Amino acid sequence: MDSSSTRRQATRAKLYEAAVTLIAEQGFSATTVDEIAERAGVAKGTVYYNFKSKTELFEELLRHGVALLTASLRAAAEETAGRGGTRVEALDAMIRAGLVFIDRYPAFTQLYVAELWRTGRAWNSTLLVVRQEAVAVVEGVLREGVAAGELSDEIDVQLTASALVGMVLVAALDWQAFQSERSLDDVHAALSRLLHGRVGGCEPHPAPAGRGDG
Repeated sequence: MDSSSTRRQATRAKLYEAAVTLIAEQGFSATTVDEIAERAGVAKGTVYYNFKSKTELFEELLRHGVALLTASLRAAAEETAGRGGTRVEALDAMIRAGLVFIDRYPAFTQLYVAELWRTGRAWNSTLLVVRQEAVAVVEGVLREGVAAGELSDEIDVQLTASALVGMVLVAALDWQAFQSERSLDDVHAALSRLLHGRVGGCEPHPAPAGRGDG
């Protein structure tokens, strides 16, 4: 990679960081290009040199952030497979990788989750595409687990993958907002127990017997 490409990537990274922080603080509509440039420490023209508009900047920010999340999930799965781990262990490693990502990029995660529920945005189609890229990594591990007999063939792979990703996102945001005293290890352990089906902890009680007529 030549020096000009390296400089441009570094500039874009600064713009992403500035944009995600400002938009998380005050919303997309209230955030101006001038503010993004000032926060990033660059001239306003630099923003328009890299992006045609604020909307394009935000759209590329979503792509960039979810690509980082997807890469971390994939790396966790591949590392587990490389040492001979099971698919359930790979899913567990992906949960931890997701928590690490969210802990590192909390502002981006808040924006991403908020935008998933909005409609009528210019970037809705892009958001759906990048979301599916992240979920697809989890789907792949689930399918492999079913094929290998490690997981039940009765599971709904698409819905289960979405549920796992959603569980990590929502639990992590709740952790940061309301249970910040907990460590990442604490949160991972709780979600790991859910993954392994160890929440019940006891045998189900028998159904109460029906009453007789007498």
